[in-house]
Amino acid sequence: MEAALTIVTELEEYLRKESLTISQFAKHASLHSGTLSNIMRGRRPIAMQQLDRITEAMGYPEGFFYELFINNYVIEGSADWRRVGPLLLRCAELGKLEGVRQIAQHIMDNLIYSPLLFDTAEEMFAAGQLEAAAILYECVAEGERFQHSERLAQCQFRLFTIALGDDQDKNLWAANRFEPYVERLDEVDQLDALKELANTYRSLQRWDKVDELAEKMGHKARIQYEMMHRPQRKVKEEEKKPSRPMFFYIAYSDLLRANVCDEVGDYEQALQYKQAYGNLSWVKEQGEEVDSWIKLFVEWSQANIYITKLLSGDISVISPYTAYIRDQRDELVTGLLYIMKAANKYHINVDMTLRLFQQEIEESIQNPLEGRYNREMALDRQANLMLELAKYFLFNKDYNRGFNLLLNSLKNYQQINNEKYIIECVTLFERFRKSAAPEMQNLYKALLLGGIADEEEGNCIVNSN
Repeated sequence: MEAALTIVTELEEYLRKESLTISQFAKHASLHSGTLSNIMRGRRPIAMQQLDRITEAMGYPEGFFYELFINNYVIEGSADWRRVGPLLLRCAELGKLEGVRQIAQHIMDNLIYSPLLFDTAEEMFAAGQLEAAAILYECVAEGERFQHSERLAQCQFRLFTIALGDDQDKNLWAANRFEPYVERLDEVDQLDALKELANTYRSLQRWDKVDELAEKMGHKARIQYEMMHRPQRKVKEEEKKPSRPMFFYIAYSDLLRANVCDEVGDYEQALQYKQAYGNLSWVKEQGEEVDSWIKLFVEWSQANIYITKLLSGDISVISPYTAYIRDQRDELVTGLLYIMKAANKYHINVDMTLRLFQQEIEESIQNPLEGRYNREMALDRQANLMLELAKYFLFNKDYNRGFNLLLNSLKNYQQINNEKYIIECVTLFERFRKSAAPEMQNLYKALLLGGIADEEEGNCIVNSN
């Protein structure tokens, strides 16, 4: 009861200074005077709601007494979940992460609390309190590391999604850490896990891993799809469902594998995959969500077939593909990226296309559009587009625009910590160094020597009309 006495001492001092009686303060704090009297005499513990009311009535900020409460009621007292659960949620709500960590580490000495902590972490995750949720997931995962449980795998899945950010080295570490746990997940959850892993490796341009995971996702989804639509199958009310319709994972597997084929130059196989996810007449599910996804896959198939033909050297599709991305703003960066890849590979003049999208290009460079892509992939594609544009302008002796774009691309690759493309940017700059103006060379040095120079926090792009 040391915590209560300590808080009571504070309260007694406050009442003395303010010349208030217990009854007067109880009324001010919306508490029953008898309840407050028993708390002050040490006859009953303080509940969370009561502590918050007392704190507010004393004029202190929310959570002012939480550290004392944790140390003496939880760590030195009994870990009663009726007290611990609400306290964890309040600490998460107020951003008191050290309090969350103290409580979780203490009560996980007893594994009986593992499912309760996991459920609380899920509640925090749903509320967007990701840092607090991650602390609980880590504690549960550490406590169950020898259990090989599905809950352990779920914790690792959540930690993986929380860890993803702009730094590609950290994303790679998070993916490598989580991947061994995929098979321990429920069969339905495995599909979403494989999808997220494949998307992460896609943003890292690890095409071997993308193909491996996409193939595995498609295989598992086809098995589950067949089982789902067997005649005489009984559907259980509590049966778990994936976050997308089941056919989605089959079609998305083909989409990812087509992307891999484009990147490695197997254009014939890429077209087969793209035609496959563009023809979904076999889909048996029904509903508005299903219709929406089918429509998207058909649209993506048509657009991505243009990309494959472009990459294979068929310049006749530039005009229809340009018309397509003009109407589909979400596809603008991706579309321009592949147009520029084809232009650089086959020495195609696309000046007319660049003039058509000049304003959109400048806007997309300043603010990456995520569209149907996650943030990591959007940042990666933005940097890739700038690099391809830089190549195009430099090889066509438009050095001002070329070096501007190249340095912005280099800066973006530094931000996302993409070592492979940092080296490519450096190699390209060195190739054309003699044509770089002194100010461009100074900016280049600043980026290499100091990462992103303080004075150059904004983009280097200048008006290139």
